[in-house]
Amino acid sequence: MTVGTEHEYSLNDADLVPLPITDRVIESIHGSLVNEFRYGSVNVCKELQKHVIELVPSTPHTSLASMERALYDGLTRFRQATGGRYAMLGLGMHPFLTLDQTSWWDHEDLDFYEEFDRLFGLRQHGWLNIQALQVNIHYENEGNMLGMFDRLRSLIPFLVAVTASSPMVEGRLTGVMDNRLLYYRKNQERVPLICHGLIPERLSSMRQHDEILESIYAELRAIGGHGLCHEWIDSRGVVIRPHRECLELRACDEQECLRSDMAVTAFVLSLLRADLELETDRDSLLDMNEAAIRRGTSSCRPELLRLYGKAFDAATAEERSYLPIVRERIEEGSVAEVVSGRIKDGEDAAEVFKGLASCLRDNRPL
Repeated sequence: MTVGTEHEYSLNDADLVPLPITDRVIESIHGSLVNEFRYGSVNVCKELQKHVIELVPSTPHTSLASMERALYDGLTRFRQATGGRYAMLGLGMHPFLTLDQTSWWDHEDLDFYEEFDRLFGLRQHGWLNIQALQVNIHYENEGNMLGMFDRLRSLIPFLVAVTASSPMVEGRLTGVMDNRLLYYRKNQERVPLICHGLIPERLSSMRQHDEILESIYAELRAIGGHGLCHEWIDSRGVVIRPHRECLELRACDEQECLRSDMAVTAFVLSLLRADLELETDRDSLLDMNEAAIRRGTSSCRPELLRLYGKAFDAATAEERSYLPIVRERIEEGSVAEVVSGRIKDGEDAAEVFKGLASCLRDNRPL
């Protein structure tokens, strides 16, 4: 199965103060200011937030191990090119960022961002402080796409539970494990269809998907958002990208290191092959997802253990080498649950998150 992943990391000083300087960093490495450039085995990309950089493999992969090597080599080269001056941090949100500490990209694509700001207001955590692990899975034909789409929409609550890594907002533990999704699902609430509570409808055909997009476009036009009527406006937990012939899974928080990201990807791929009976009712999935957002793995641990067994049985040998990381998350808690526990037990929050920055640097799971 051909797959690609996208990884979003904040740039910070040594004390994890976010630095909205990605335009200057891109220009210094590439020699000119661009949205994206190839850098060895990865593409380095700007993000909406000026303190966040995105790394993606330059080509899709059929091997998770080769993709991990490509990404880690790219990350290491990027760090070397910047002289190791910046502490880079994964996770679903920056734990300490306040909204006055960053801004949005003000170069190419600014017209889109200005329209987003006019309609929805960009100065909110749901735009300026979210970092996702995106898993892009190639599909062969419409039937294959519809089957994977249906499976992924039913898996969203479980994947949210396992990957929750955003327990802190502006330096405060909120009691919620996945604050990223709390903010993300509200960032375009003037047009609720865009995010649709993260859980999309079941699809019977590509035509139905196109009709849903047209409904979103109609609502955007009604509020003057003509410039945003593109397929990339769809912001649900799993979306179809026909021009790339892939499904984009967007529900997962970025993890603390690339190896953990690959473990999540292995879990997803093996679950797509497994023989599963899953909930399909949207209202039930919304309830399950709400519990996962708030509680992480503790919301569904028995079900996660059952899914893990099915995934392991269906996994390739390579995928099985990554899956124990997922097993540990299921048994011991997501990154958010572990971090919350440590801080509640008296560990200094700044030191905990500096440790997570070193996890990214060294490609070492928590």
